[in-house]
Amino acid sequence: MRIHLYSLHGLFRGQNLEIGRDADNGGQIIYVMELARALSERPEVTHVHLFTRRMDDPAVGPDYAVPIEHVCDKFDIRRVPCGGRKYLPKEQLWDHLDEYVTNVVTHIKSEKIFPDWIHSHYADAGYIGRELSAILNVPFAHTGHSLGKPKLQKLLAAGLPEAEVMERFRFQRRFEAEDGTLANAEFVVTSTDLEARSYSAYANASLAEYHVLPPGIDFSRYYPFFQDFAPGATTSEERGHTVFVIRDSLEKFFSHPERPIILAICRPDRKKNIDGLIHAYGTDRELQAIANLAIFAGIREDIAAMPPGEKEVLTEILLLMDKYNLYGRLAIPKKHEARAQVPEIYRLCAQKKGVFVNMALTEPFGLTLLEASACGLPIVATSNGGPAEIVRRCENGLLADPHDLASVQKAIKQVLTDPELWLRLSETGVRKVREHYSWERHVERYLKLVHDNRQVSQGLGRKNLALNPKLHERLKLADRMILTDIDGTLISETGDYAGLEELKSLLRQRGHRFAFGIATGRSLDKVQDVLTRHDIPTPDVIISSVGTFIYYGYNPQSLDKGWLTHIDYRWDPAALRARLAALPGLELQEEANQNPFKLSYYLRDPALDAEQVRTALGRLADHVTVLITQSAYLDLLPKRASKGRAVRYIGNKWSIPLSQIVVCGDAGNDLDMFTGATRGIVVGNHSPEMEALRGLRRTYFAQASSAAGILEGLDHFRFQAPASPA
Repeated sequence: MRIHLYSLHGLFRGQNLEIGRDADNGGQIIYVMELARALSERPEVTHVHLFTRRMDDPAVGPDYAVPIEHVCDKFDIRRVPCGGRKYLPKEQLWDHLDEYVTNVVTHIKSEKIFPDWIHSHYADAGYIGRELSAILNVPFAHTGHSLGKPKLQKLLAAGLPEAEVMERFRFQRRFEAEDGTLANAEFVVTSTDLEARSYSAYANASLAEYHVLPPGIDFSRYYPFFQDFAPGATTSEERGHTVFVIRDSLEKFFSHPERPIILAICRPDRKKNIDGLIHAYGTDRELQAIANLAIFAGIREDIAAMPPGEKEVLTEILLLMDKYNLYGRLAIPKKHEARAQVPEIYRLCAQKKGVFVNMALTEPFGLTLLEASACGLPIVATSNGGPAEIVRRCENGLLADPHDLASVQKAIKQVLTDPELWLRLSETGVRKVREHYSWERHVERYLKLVHDNRQVSQGLGRKNLALNPKLHERLKLADRMILTDIDGTLISETGDYAGLEELKSLLRQRGHRFAFGIATGRSLDKVQDVLTRHDIPTPDVIISSVGTFIYYGYNPQSLDKGWLTHIDYRWDPAALRARLAALPGLELQEEANQNPFKLSYYLRDPALDAEQVRTALGRLADHVTVLITQSAYLDLLPKRASKGRAVRYIGNKWSIPLSQIVVCGDAGNDLDMFTGATRGIVVGNHSPEMEALRGLRRTYFAQASSAAGILEGLDHFRFQAPASPA
């Protein structure tokens, strides 16, 4: 089984993960990397491909510009571009997701790595997973990591203006993506029961199947403080040097370095409530006398150059340090080598009989709590979210209300001042984290769910199977294609169906490497209606509404949104309508014949030509394609939209050489399909506009009409269906 994992934002590489660099590089990065490694170790998994975003940005270094990084024998990271070369925070990626889907499909086809199963991580990748599932006819599962609606409520409760946070975090796009994922994913993986229940805020919550599968811990790195080192993890010398560096960097902050340490490790994110922890410490003299406070809030060089949200949080931390005069008691290191040093930071604090604190306003899970406990460090955790389940299951710490300073202060002091309690929480935490939170257990349960789903759905996924069990997959293997208009070309408008039965037989027997497509002015439902009435095999691809929409089969969910993003450039239908309202000889067609990317008119004055229409449009004509068909119909399309451009887009996306695509047409709105490298068949019953193509080397004018003309042209080009692969 070949598995694709999708995690778009943040920075992924095979080693030395930059955890804490910013808000997008936290626990999710670790989770996905360790999941990928664990999956690749299973014998039933042949390949694990982790898809993320490719960046060629000196600000983040050259590692993230490498297209394919082989991490181990069965696991690689594949970086696919979208949204330019620069590193972008996740909130700025929403407008580029359709571009990413298009580029991923091209990569998959060219590399021949079609998945058997897809798993998406976070809302942005959930959108990608849904699109790829529909296009590739492959089932997908999803892990949310965090949810938009609970996050919005917490931000509003903290007093932030709703309009500001909606715009800043692109919540509307996120909510739509999360609801769409719930409707289409085969199942949703959550880390806690509480996380599963939090999906109830979404309209499509009842359409999803939820499975609680807590993540695991890398016990070769996170082992108890009283153990010298884990087998295979590092050498004693390497560990000794790391411990020395950490101890030295921390002790220089403290006037009394011998005291226990209250430790916090998190991103500089407002919801992590770092300021709340400092308020609790800064207003409690007794607590300051008992222990020092160390906060590792990401990695920074210059606060002034950081993103606005992180800059605000870090500036507030420093101001609070000054307000409470915590110099000599509070350490806020600028940086640390996260992957190498974080386990040793936990162990150092455990040796000093300290405590790890997570006082987030809400915490979906709390991976750092497991890491700390695995190292033998007791915890005090927020009572809001997943930590409640961790503490209940592992008996490794105490809970506190992050909004109640007295509650936080009491819990921390209770752990620090009761040696028996500290020892019990430490020992129980080490034992029970290993018992309940291993990647081996997670992956075993996960693959059982995947296997059961694929077995009952013939590999399509239960939801895909229920939606359309006859979806075609030829585009995955196709190296040639025939694309034809319907009215007058494939199907005669005079009732002469000569050659149609023979053509249908050829299409039914065309094998897996010969794709069949439709390019028409009709809408998807009308395409399905006419082809079904004539018993024509389901097309693999449908270019509908004169090149404005692309679908794969009859599935409306398979709409190629990357194409829509491409053609939307400077398209303003309201302005176009206003300009043409005063032009005589035009009558707007019925609303059923319009769509967001096509304006259609009846041409009541046969003398009206395309140049007159362009003149009436003025400068707007620069961004519009004007099509006149049979001197009776006028279509206005975005400049980038047409049947021909759609054909070329499909050829590029699915790696089908344009020289191996044959297009067939009979009328003016088919003309641009015949430009470029494709071969073309003009059927005998063509309209006068098609004579402009006569004499072109790659275009054949058939004597026979409609379907018989298509067969004549295919014979001329010796365009035969290749045998199906064994």
